[in-house]
Amino acid sequence: MSDEIVFYTNPMSRGRIARWMLEEIGQPYRTEVLDFASSLKAPAYLAINPMGKVPALRHGDTVVTETAAICAYLADAFPQAGLAPAPGDRARGSYYRWLFFGAGPMEAALTNKALGFVTPEGRERMAGWGTYGAVMDAIEAAVTSSRYLVGDRFSAADVYVGSQIGFGLMFNSIEKRPAFERYWQALSARPAAVRARAIDDALIAQSKQSA
Repeated sequence: MSDEIVFYTNPMSRGRIARWMLEEIGQPYRTEVLDFASSLKAPAYLAINPMGKVPALRHGDTVVTETAAICAYLADAFPQAGLAPAPGDRARGSYYRWLFFGAGPMEAALTNKALGFVTPEGRERMAGWGTYGAVMDAIEAAVTSSRYLVGDRFSAADVYVGSQIGFGLMFNSIEKRPAFERYWQALSARPAAVRARAIDDALIAQSKQSA
């Protein structure tokens, strides 16, 4: 079985998060850039991800979709990168907690805010995220109490949650709280994050030139 890593993405998507994760693990990978208007919904790609969404990853015969799942998969597939606490490590509980908090309550809260939806008063228990304010307070407490989400060790949870904070600060879907800005400033300066941004920004510039 070939162990080639194939990365399906568009540089103006959540694929930017997975790109950063790929750069962090330091393994070679091949990129397939998909166009929102055509190849993303083409039969060839729908066979990879029937949702017609990016990013997606193929590692040998294994296909992984959903950004948080890609981050978690790569951290476990390449443990030498040190991006997840080892099985049996007590820190793995916090790692899972924040990785899936980002994929659940945080993602939902930010999306609903962008769409103008506010949880009706008295209906908070029906929503997994409760309220936008509660989600922001929880994340602020997490990034204030320690250097990273899992104490002093950088992990895939920081790649995923940190990216959402970075996007949120850029597009004003996250309040510019000092704790968020300090956290994102430190994460965005990581060499792998810088490389990932440069790759995707160059792809965007190239697409504009060819348009």
